[in-house]
Amino acid sequence: MKLVRFGEPGNEKPGLVDADGVLRDASGVIDDYGPETLSPALKEKLSAVDPASLPKAPEGARIGSPVKRIGHFIAIGLNYADHAAETGAAIPNEPIVFSKAPSCLCGPNDDILMPKGSQKLDWEVELAIVIGERCDYVTEEEALSKVFGYALCNDVSERAYQAERGGQWIKGKSAPTFGPLGPWLVTADEVADPQNLSMFLDVNGERMQTGTTSTMIFPVAEIISYLSEFMVLEPGDVITTGTPPGVGLGKKPPIFLKVGDTMHLGIDGLGEQRQTVVGR
Repeated sequence: MKLVRFGEPGNEKPGLVDADGVLRDASGVIDDYGPETLSPALKEKLSAVDPASLPKAPEGARIGSPVKRIGHFIAIGLNYADHAAETGAAIPNEPIVFSKAPSCLCGPNDDILMPKGSQKLDWEVELAIVIGERCDYVTEEEALSKVFGYALCNDVSERAYQAERGGQWIKGKSAPTFGPLGPWLVTADEVADPQNLSMFLDVNGERMQTGTTSTMIFPVAEIISYLSEFMVLEPGDVITTGTPPGVGLGKKPPIFLKVGDTMHLGIDGLGEQRQTVVGR
């Protein structure tokens, strides 16, 4: 299933995509998709519904994040060896973990707001995991069974805030609109192998990133198991898993986003996003 939330910011409704690619309104079946509802029981409930029986969403409706305000928005840094190399960083021995503020979550096609004074705004196409069951010391063998679904994420980053202002990476990862997610939350049963997904990102029509999740240093199951040693993961938590090479910071010389620039990114089976950078 492809789960969607549509409508104006703060007033999104839950929906799903039918076999013909038509967006259907599921608000008569479920209140919303979020920490209170994401579970195996929700999958069963939605599986029993004939999408064609649901009303169509309004034509041209805005697509929001496929999950509402979340608890954790966790990210894994330098999780592709070739990306680590382009930034001059050593390949990590353990996952590098940082947080994005949950308030940075936004729709897949919403404008990206450039922070005031920003000089080093950057892009990162990533595979995101959405947790569906509580994880507390889960093994790698059971980790994938705890995944509700997967989504496309753009881990938008302000590199000066991230690396030149002291403190932790969260400062460069958390501004409003720095977490575009979606368009869909694709349930885990429809993703045969999360370690075999192609991904891309273009800026102003020029290909910047091309990669595959097969080159992750730490795969999805290991990431979930590892994180569950240090924190309890709850339903609705989002984990974005790192980016392949081609970010602006890694270009020679570096290239950073400006007001008016556009991004187009996608992952096999998880849809595509399009964003424009605007000033504040």
